Amino acid sequence: MRSFVRTPLRCAAVAAVSMALLAPVAARADTGPASDGRVAGVDLDGVTIPGLQQAMDAGRLTSAQLTRAYLQRIRQLNPRLHAVVTVNPDAAALARQSDARRRSHQGRGPLEGIPVLIKDNIDTADRQPTTAGSTALLGSRPAKDADLVRRLREAGAVVLGKANMSEWANFRDPDIPAGWSATGGQTRNAYVLDRSPCGSSSGSAVAAAASLAAVTIGTETDGSIVCPSSVNSVVGVKPSLGVVSRGGIVPITARHDSAGPIARNVTDAALTLWAIAGTDPVDPDTAPAAGTLPADWRTILDPNALKGKRIGVWRQGHTGVDADVDRVFEASVQRLKDLGATVVEGTDIPETDTMAGEHMLPAVLTEFKHDLNAYLAATPGTHPRNLAELISYNDRHTATEGTYGSDILQMAQDTHGDLDDPAYRSHRQAATDQARHAIDDTLAAYRLDAIVTPTELPAPAIDYRGEGNAFATSTRASAVAGYPHITVPAGYAGPLPLGLSFLGTRFSDTRLLGYAYAFEQATHARRAPHYLPTLP
Repeated sequence: MRSFVRTPLRCAAVAAVSMALLAPVAARADTGPASDGRVAGVDLDGVTIPGLQQAMDAGRLTSAQLTRAYLQRIRQLNPRLHAVVTVNPDAAALARQSDARRRSHQGRGPLEGIPVLIKDNIDTADRQPTTAGSTALLGSRPAKDADLVRRLREAGAVVLGKANMSEWANFRDPDIPAGWSATGGQTRNAYVLDRSPCGSSSGSAVAAAASLAAVTIGTETDGSIVCPSSVNSVVGVKPSLGVVSRGGIVPITARHDSAGPIARNVTDAALTLWAIAGTDPVDPDTAPAAGTLPADWRTILDPNALKGKRIGVWRQGHTGVDADVDRVFEASVQRLKDLGATVVEGTDIPETDTMAGEHMLPAVLTEFKHDLNAYLAATPGTHPRNLAELISYNDRHTATEGTYGSDILQMAQDTHGDLDDPAYRSHRQAATDQARHAIDDTLAAYRLDAIVTPTELPAPAIDYRGEGNAFATSTRASAVAGYPHITVPAGYAGPLPLGLSFLGTRFSDTRLLGYAYAFEQATHARRAPHYLPTLP
């Protein structure tokens, strides 16, 4: 789930936990000067993964050098950003092994030697913890890699470390600010440090924006990839349900959760999505998604992908709210026209607030209790074995977990029945049906290929308190329906980034990525962050 709120917590115990997890950075990072964003003549902010591969194939760069450069950047920038919660103590060794494979022409795949950061709710069977931001899971010892991590390794990636996140993916207490966790502290927006990074994939988005890795992986239940990507000026891909396995990911709900790439450009996002996608017997939703991505990811990189396409414009509730959002969105719509798209006005997706309150929330609370209990029970190590024990842990460990409550956790614990309960099934069916009709009926009525809308407002201050976010519905229908949602940098409100969202029907991931690529190549809107302490 996503959140922009609330007041950040500061306490010595939390700082101590964060320092302990990040100890490998100080111990293993290069002791030379901090990275200036270049290595072997390569600009880490501007280069694509194919560009890095070309440099390594030509012998101008090694994975060891690249990994060392990212470790230097983490060492330099993370004390301000709190985007990385732990660094893989084996990262340097993995990079050397990759270089050896390349020298012997035994590269494993398109990510050979590429350092990748993954969100801290994704299991790795190595010397890194998987905490979901909670000290309750510091003793967790996953028996195997998450399926997507296995695929990253098989593609040759160097798992560089874990990215910070909103604790329990924003599903603990509504007063916890986006990007805060007991294990990682408060993640900061890469562009203006006292602004919210959004969540829950806060660290993944900030790390991608700050070039702390070549690409990162986030997870989304409702906005948790696209919101932080928008406010940190990176590309965020929330795939269709089942394109990427959820096996080995700390869950909220199997009916919404999706993992996807966050990158500085669409090229890297697409390549990485292809690397982590695939069927998994542990996740039955991956079977229907088999074959929905073409064999070659490069086929989507068409700068003319928008020509002749009918693109709907979703304005209701999203324009007339902020002048900068309106300005950037109008320019984006005009660019779509310039690229040959037929822009169709009046194609607003129907409001989903009633569906969310009446059906989605009751369903998700039941699913969370079921899915989290199953995850905790199956994961080796010393940690709470179920939701009730987790709530008790939080109550007993306020020194590290903070004085926040566990209101959402308790709401889930108080649910009755399980996934075979008729009341639950009714809520889930109603929520999913309404969300899918909201999108599919709009696409069909106007014969649309996709819908665009502003992704998010400019990031508010970290300590913002409000009754919610005017853009919550830009993600909700896609999330509940299990449909893809892609955001791409579109412009700025002063130094604060703004994104453009592409939405479509189930398994339209390939088309949306193509449209996002065409828009990106025509606009080149993204610029690197300067880590301003506050707005001028």
